[in-house]
Amino acid sequence: MKKAIVLLVILVLAGLVFAFTMKNKKSDKALGIGDKVPEFTLLDQNGKEFNVKEHLEKQAMVIYFYPKDDTPGCTKEACSFRDSYEEFTDRNVKVIGISADSVESHFNFAKKYNLPFTLLADTNNEVRNLFGVKSNLMGLIPGRVTYVVNKQGVIIYVFESQMKATRHISEALKALDGQ
Repeated sequence: MKKAIVLLVILVLAGLVFAFTMKNKKSDKALGIGDKVPEFTLLDQNGKEFNVKEHLEKQAMVIYFYPKDDTPGCTKEACSFRDSYEEFTDRNVKVIGISADSVESHFNFAKKYNLPFTLLADTNNEVRNLFGVKSNLMGLIPGRVTYVVNKQGVIIYVFESQMKATRHISEALKALDGQ
């Protein structure tokens, strides 16, 4: 009887994991080098609409997806982008961070850590899905991926690492210097 209950529990849990994964299924193909950035509009940390197409016409971008405001890894990553911000602006590159956090959460995060760049609220993960950014740990933790995009809207470099949050900055700068 115990084996039957354990088996039933395992089957139920497996079903839940499968259902959760299917519900949160990302694009089949993640965007990569040579792909065009999809058009999107999201609200920034100040509640203003940000249309990526309008900004790409003016400058290249580093778009980085991160799991959550005010968590240890994400704070290190954001503060590293902040500390290197001038290196990006000297190259005429706009830095954009995107997570599923709300406008208010982004506002507080940016204020707390004096973040000078744009944070976008992708509360329904629509843009994350457009880019095909995968989640980790059975879909429980949103992925951490950085895209370097030229002025024509073409992705020239992609760096993905959940654990090496601060390396995203040095990788983006290397990619910009190599173009």
